[in-house]
Amino acid sequence: MDIDFKEYRLRCELRGHEDDVRGVCVCGDGSIGTSSRDRTVRLWAPSAGERRKYEVARVLLGHKSFVGPLAWVPPSEELPEGGIVSGGMDTLVMAWDLRNGEARTLKGHQLQVTGIVLDGGDIVSASVDCTLIRWRNGQLTEHWEAHKAPIQAVIRLPSGELVTGSSDTTLKLWRGKTCTQTFVGHTDTVRGLAVMPDLGILSASHDGSIRLWAVSGECLMEMVDHTSIVYSVDSHASGLIVSGSEDRFAKIWKDGVCFQSIEHPGCVWDVKFLEDGDIVTACSDGTIRIWTNQEDRMANSTELELFDLELSSYKRSRKRVGGLKLEELPGLEALQVPGTSDGQTKVIREGDNGVAYAWNSTELKWDKIGEVVDGPEDSMNRPALDGVQYDYVFDVDIGDGEPTRKLPYNRSDNPYDTADKWLLKENLPLSYRQQIVEFILANSGQRDFNLDPSFRDPYTGSSAYVPGAPSQLAAKQARPTFKHIPKKGMLVFDAAQFDGILKKINEFNNTLLSNQEKKNLSLTDIEISRLGAVVKILKDTSHYHSSKFADADFDLMLKLLESWPYEMMFPVIDIFRMVILHPDGADGLLRHQEDKKDVLMESIKRATGNPSVPANFLTSIRAVTNLFKNSAYYSWLQKHRSEMLDAFSSCSSSSNKNLQLSYATLLLNYAVLLIEKKDEEGQSQVLSAALELAENESLEVDARYRALVAIGSLMLDGLVKRIALDFDVEHIAKAARTSKEAKIAEVGADIELLIKQS
Repeated sequence: MDIDFKEYRLRCELRGHEDDVRGVCVCGDGSIGTSSRDRTVRLWAPSAGERRKYEVARVLLGHKSFVGPLAWVPPSEELPEGGIVSGGMDTLVMAWDLRNGEARTLKGHQLQVTGIVLDGGDIVSASVDCTLIRWRNGQLTEHWEAHKAPIQAVIRLPSGELVTGSSDTTLKLWRGKTCTQTFVGHTDTVRGLAVMPDLGILSASHDGSIRLWAVSGECLMEMVDHTSIVYSVDSHASGLIVSGSEDRFAKIWKDGVCFQSIEHPGCVWDVKFLEDGDIVTACSDGTIRIWTNQEDRMANSTELELFDLELSSYKRSRKRVGGLKLEELPGLEALQVPGTSDGQTKVIREGDNGVAYAWNSTELKWDKIGEVVDGPEDSMNRPALDGVQYDYVFDVDIGDGEPTRKLPYNRSDNPYDTADKWLLKENLPLSYRQQIVEFILANSGQRDFNLDPSFRDPYTGSSAYVPGAPSQLAAKQARPTFKHIPKKGMLVFDAAQFDGILKKINEFNNTLLSNQEKKNLSLTDIEISRLGAVVKILKDTSHYHSSKFADADFDLMLKLLESWPYEMMFPVIDIFRMVILHPDGADGLLRHQEDKKDVLMESIKRATGNPSVPANFLTSIRAVTNLFKNSAYYSWLQKHRSEMLDAFSSCSSSSNKNLQLSYATLLLNYAVLLIEKKDEEGQSQVLSAALELAENESLEVDARYRALVAIGSLMLDGLVKRIALDFDVEHIAKAARTSKEAKIAEVGADIELLIKQS
């Protein structure tokens, strides 16, 4: 198909997703499928009213976390209206019937699904777990490791062969399960792939380049114009190529030359050509945009102007003046407030600039000094990445043969937010999150933090719970000969997504109201309001020293713990988990629960007695862990030590990383408490549990670290050192000592030193 190489302009915008749009697939019937971090897949059909626009035809709900790759399934006898196959962070492949919106769920991957392709009647999926899976009629028929590092993309060639791209920087050509060719040339992760008709294969890479390869493995062309990660690439029968990047541009190429760059208000995750040559882009601002070079399909002047304003607003929001964010500066109205001293300065936002004013106490007015710009010292000394300056740009070595990544960070940023966004951008497992946060803090000179990670939200299965800040419990070294032991102080889980908790409680309450048999367990409007008031107090951390809860608040929480169905307990336990961290909350709960028959212990038994509700397990163990913050609970925790460790012992063999970490933290807190109490029997039980946990080969890094610190601390105290030696702690220490993780190796060395001293 011939196409004019005229400038592309906006055709229309498709709005409806509530978060980043991650994937696009062009359907054969003229519709468009899109996927998003909002956990939905949406189908967009041409508008009946105006042919240049699209409207939502169907919203597909089922994924538990963000959705990425998509593939269109043409209509058939089984699927008369066709289908869509999607892959998600939740490790699931879902095959959707567009006739009714129902899906068949395919479970087999261990980590995020990053690629989907149809091969005849089969579905082939790729994953961060390094494997490809072939599915036939909903059943797993083939499963093989295709790379030694995460697979990021998979396509099918017209010849029937498959091509994969990986974080190991290579592409591989597959005939069946046999690799017939490895393509070497990129210097970083291969993130996107596309077929270039009659020529070969296109690849997009984190190294900022797009390459065209012959099937023989020869690199025919390298295209360089992006200034950051290139996430996606696609080709058109006309010979045009389009690419999308972290640098916020979709770039259009012809014969290896970029002839147009289309700027977006966010990173461009995915790009696809429509058959008519128009381009679909998926952006991190939650919007899908279609671009055309045909005047009769272009947006009207008002729509084009609105997009220009949106782009300008986005760029302004990122602009900094004098080290300050322009959007955070006050407007001219701030000059109505008199100054407090002669010469006092104030920076005001005027249009797209920051302007400095000084207070003139003689004439009682603000005198304009001039426009504020970043000084030469700021701009010359601060490192830059992709044209943006940061306080730090770190080189991060992921290991496992993967290339070094660039991680930008400003000291004013929340390190958890930085880690989350960076891991998603790099398509790396979220299990790296705690390591990245600790790496950031250690390398930015904030070494005095001992961080507590958040966990996957039981309401969504994803990351709705986002920590506001790390716990600041310093772990000072008592003896200079040891780097990580003994542990002093307690660790807590102090982050909560309160809105999500209340939403889930309301949802459960509505379920009870609609059930005549359980309607009596539901909350009244007054009780719902009271829970909202409790959450309001918990959110206002700056007034924890003075805020108080009412007796009725404690009665309500204990009533819910006692009476609500066990499958609905976890949001209540989560509120309880946070109330414990409030000084008045901890004292009040202890006082009120003592008036009853140890409702706390009974509630934990209820919550952990049925493993079919994993969220109960997770919230319960974290709630118990938080009890260690208040010394008033020490006697109760010591008294119920055996029951607690038994209740949560199954976490030792769990594959759930969040449960592993929670259990390790509980053991570490118990170790600190029982060392202080000189409870030898208790120390022996905790040591045994920690040794068992440390031997779990699939243990998450931070869980392993905390288990080892618990072991070392208990051995250093001396009461149970001999027991540790009898349990062959030396084997565990040696294994830790050879770890690639520095802190694991260091605590392993600490334990080895303890063994030598014996």
